[in-house]
Amino acid sequence: MGVEYGCDSDLLIVGAGPVGLYAAYYAGFRGLSVTVVDALEQPGGQMAALYPEKQVYDVAGFPAVRAQDLVDALVEQASQAKPRYLLGHIAQTIEDTADGVAVITHRGTLVTAKAVLVTGGIGSFTPRPLPADSEYENRGLRYFVPKPAELTGADVVVVGGGDSAVDWALALEPLARSVALVHRRPQFRAHEHSVRMLRTSSVRLYTPHEIRHIDGELRVEHVELSNLDTGASERLRADAVVAALGFVANLGPLTRWGLEMRGRHIAVDRTMRTSRPRVYAAGDIADYEGKVALISVGLGEAALAVNHLAPVVDPTLATVPGHSSDGL
Repeated sequence: MGVEYGCDSDLLIVGAGPVGLYAAYYAGFRGLSVTVVDALEQPGGQMAALYPEKQVYDVAGFPAVRAQDLVDALVEQASQAKPRYLLGHIAQTIEDTADGVAVITHRGTLVTAKAVLVTGGIGSFTPRPLPADSEYENRGLRYFVPKPAELTGADVVVVGGGDSAVDWALALEPLARSVALVHRRPQFRAHEHSVRMLRTSSVRLYTPHEIRHIDGELRVEHVELSNLDTGASERLRADAVVAALGFVANLGPLTRWGLEMRGRHIAVDRTMRTSRPRVYAAGDIADYEGKVALISVGLGEAALAVNHLAPVVDPTLATVPGHSSDGL
């Protein structure tokens, strides 16, 4: 594979999700030039690709904000830094240089930078398949609901007990003819506020249940549920089954970058520095003692990382930037 020269920047950000976009803006605020690499073809990460209509509740200043609206605002904010985007590129290899690092993407583009900030979420991901009747995939069985309006007037069965399952059930409630949520346990692993909304909604809860069988001639028409306590069966009318059973994450080439890992996450210290010089991490991919995985926390980690890497990029810069209103 031939190598094509891409760009030379102060900071390379790997990941164009919300944390990466905010990091791009903040790096520009600190006077750094920025390149952003992401495997997806559009900025916004999984939030834009999978949950654009989801309401987000943990961002300061917004009682609730639609995910795509948040992404659009972050892209506009990041534009002040004039970042160079390499979308559809996977950061593959990394090597140390005399004054920084050199990263080559899977498409052979070389990016040199004085520091790297990894904000790649959970990496690439594939949905966990529904054990029952996976042959109905794309015939009523789906794993994502990027456009809930597509299920207007439908009888929908959502499977799962995490944030995605609860959020999609709530998002579909005002649109679908009926929504049922099936989970193997009475307890949900979703945000407490969302679970409270769920329990006061019209969504029918089936716990502890699992789907035993899906049937239909050409596409999904019914699902058969099994009560895990009693063994009793129940048949539900269904036009669509949304299997929100989580993802199998794959960090891909990042696992070969020589970084200390904590499970499937990159270990960082309290400055967001990794075990490799000039490489930092923030957001869901970063881990440390006491970590809380929230968007609001990830945005703060992005600013923390940029402030600590700024003197590494330019020794004349201080870690503490002063107030953004200074000089106004």
